[in-house]
Amino acid sequence: MLTVNSSSLHPSFFLLIGIPGLEAAHTAISIPLCVMYLIALLGNSTVIFIIIREHSLHKPMYIFLSMLAATDLILCSCTVPRVLTLFWFHIREISFGGCLAQMFLIHFSFILESAILLAMAFDRYVAICNPLQYEAILPISVIIKIGVSGVVRSICSVSPFIYLLMRLSYCETNIIPHTYCEHMGVALLACADITVNIMYGLTIGVLTVLLDFLLIIVSYGLILWTVIHLPSAARLKAFSTCASHVCVILMFYIPAFITVLAHRFGHKSIPSHIHILLANLYVVFPPMLNPIIYGVKTREIRKRVQQTLGLISDHCDPRSSQQ
Repeated sequence: MLTVNSSSLHPSFFLLIGIPGLEAAHTAISIPLCVMYLIALLGNSTVIFIIIREHSLHKPMYIFLSMLAATDLILCSCTVPRVLTLFWFHIREISFGGCLAQMFLIHFSFILESAILLAMAFDRYVAICNPLQYEAILPISVIIKIGVSGVVRSICSVSPFIYLLMRLSYCETNIIPHTYCEHMGVALLACADITVNIMYGLTIGVLTVLLDFLLIIVSYGLILWTVIHLPSAARLKAFSTCASHVCVILMFYIPAFITVLAHRFGHKSIPSHIHILLANLYVVFPPMLNPIIYGVKTREIRKRVQQTLGLISDHCDPRSSQQ
């Protein structure tokens, strides 16, 4: 039954029902989801702590990595705890304002992470294609401006979603067949025309995430062109430097594009519970793996973590500070 506010046709709350068709498996699904979330919390918090603590890591690549880790923490923390509350304690109710806030944080962190990955690609381009000017092109002041610009772009892109949802009337149902609130999931509950919501969502996706991805491809195309003209030893080092970033890029964009294509073209052939299950994995799986990938591939971070844990001596030779 739909409960509305006295002053508008906004529901007082929404009911999240979890993963339709897999209700009996909610507890089983929650266990790996919780483990992945805890690993994501530990891994990303460790990366941020190590980079802040070690002055030698106050370089563009590592600062961007700390931004990525912070964004991953936002993405998984604004979704997974609420999902676990639903699965474990069957608390389905979420207020209208709480739903909009969660929707904002999800889309904000998604767009911001795309911007950070683009910035990291630019960092690798400068480091490999113009190494002599690296420090001049990317001083700390420029890094801060890039980070602030990414945040501002994300806020400006996502804020209209709130207005577009608040202008709608919800007069049919307040049941969301999902584990968390996202823009189109809420818009589809309205009994009004949502064409503007659909068009704006597509436009923002093209102008932010898709554009970022294309620019990343251009950056790595230029990097590849430069690398193939390097001596074999330098070529191997350059590929190694980019390996972890490429892995993170693939983990972020490939599932995102698959999800979008499945929603647009496979919504009739692919069961809804598959979409929702993948959506839950997407908000926690990349945040869990990103710090692991960088921890394994980046010698400096790996060594600092080992020193912090007391596994190696602080007096070990600090050479090879890059990957």
